[in-house]
Amino acid sequence: MNALRTLVSPRGAVFLLLVLLLVAVMILNPSFAEPGQLMRFIQRGAPIAVVAIGQYFVIIAGEFDLSQGSLITAQVIIAGNLVGQDDSRTVPVLLLMIVVGVAVGIVNGVLTTLLKVPSFIVTLGMMLALLGGVMWWTGGAATGNPADSFREIGRGGIRDVPVLDFVPWAVFILAGWLALGIWITKRPLGKTLIAIGDNARAVDYAGARRAWVTTRAFVISSLSATVSAVLLVGYAGVHPSVGRGYEFVAITAVVLGGVVLGGGRGWIVAAATGAFALEALFLLLNIAGVPSTLRDAVQGVIIIAAVAYSAVAFRARRRRGPHASPDQGKETEPVLDGPSRESASPALASGGTTETRGE
Repeated sequence: MNALRTLVSPRGAVFLLLVLLLVAVMILNPSFAEPGQLMRFIQRGAPIAVVAIGQYFVIIAGEFDLSQGSLITAQVIIAGNLVGQDDSRTVPVLLLMIVVGVAVGIVNGVLTTLLKVPSFIVTLGMMLALLGGVMWWTGGAATGNPADSFREIGRGGIRDVPVLDFVPWAVFILAGWLALGIWITKRPLGKTLIAIGDNARAVDYAGARRAWVTTRAFVISSLSATVSAVLLVGYAGVHPSVGRGYEFVAITAVVLGGVVLGGGRGWIVAAATGAFALEALFLLLNIAGVPSTLRDAVQGVIIIAAVAYSAVAFRARRRRGPHASPDQGKETEPVLDGPSRESASPALASGGTTETRGE
C-alpha cells in the first residue's frame, strides 16, 4: 500500500509516467527495447537532465533561472570558436567555460539576493544579454567547429560492451553530476536551500547566510548549463539556437518531478527523472507523427497539470491532519527567542533526509 501511495504521489508519479511512456514507445517501435537504443536514449536526455538538476537547486530555494538556455548557447559558441581544431586547447577552453559559468551564476545570485531584484527579472535580463552577445558574435549563423577530441565528450563512449554494446560518456557524466547533486542535498548547503524555500525568514532568524547560500544555488545552475553545453557540442553542433528553450524544458522537468514552484519541497532524483519522462514523451509524439510545433503546447499543459496535481495532493495531505506528516504546510513566521532559533525551520533542524515536507 505504501509503495502504491508513493507511486501516485507528486514525487513518485514521474517514475510511473516514465515507465508507461517507455512501454508505449517500445510498442510503437519494438527496436527501442534493444539495450543499445536505450543507451542512446539516455545520451540524448542527459543534457536536459543535467540542466534540470541545476534548476532544481534554484527552484527549491524559491527562485527561477531563465538564463540556462542562453548560457548553454554561449558556452557552445565559446567552445566551437576557441577550441578549433587544436586539441591542446581543449582543457584551457573547458576551464574558461567553467569560469564563465561561475561568473554568470554569481551575477544572477548577487543581483537577486543583495539588490532584492526578483530572480525572474534578473535571469530574464541575463538571458537576453547572453543571447544578444551570441548574436553579435556569430551574426545569427552557425560558426566554429571544435576538434573531434572535444566533441567526443558528448557523442563518444565505451564501445563493444557486453549486452549494452555502447555506453556513452554522457551516461557517466550524468551519473556523476546526479551523485554530486544528491550529496549536496544531504549537506548543510542543500538543507539550507530547502529551508529557504520553506520559510526564508526563519532561516534568517536561525543565523544562516541566506544571500550566499542562494547565490551558490545559481552557481550550481550555471555550472549545470555549462556541463550540458559540453555534451551538446558533441552531437548538436555549434549554432546560436542550440540551447534555445532549455530553461523552460528544465523547469517543466523539475515540476513534473514533483518539485514545488516556490520552494521547500522536492527530490532531486525525481527532477532528473522528469527530464527523461519529457524526452520519452517527445519521442513518442515523434513516432506517432504529431507535429513538433505542438511541443510547446504540450510543455505548457504538463506544467499546469503537474502543478495542479501537486497542489491538490498537498492539500489532501494537510486535511488528513498532523499525523500524516509532522512538517506539512508552510510554516508561519515565528517569533524566536534563545534556543528556539536552532529549530527555526524543519529542513534546517533535520539531520536526516532532505526529502521535504509531505513527500
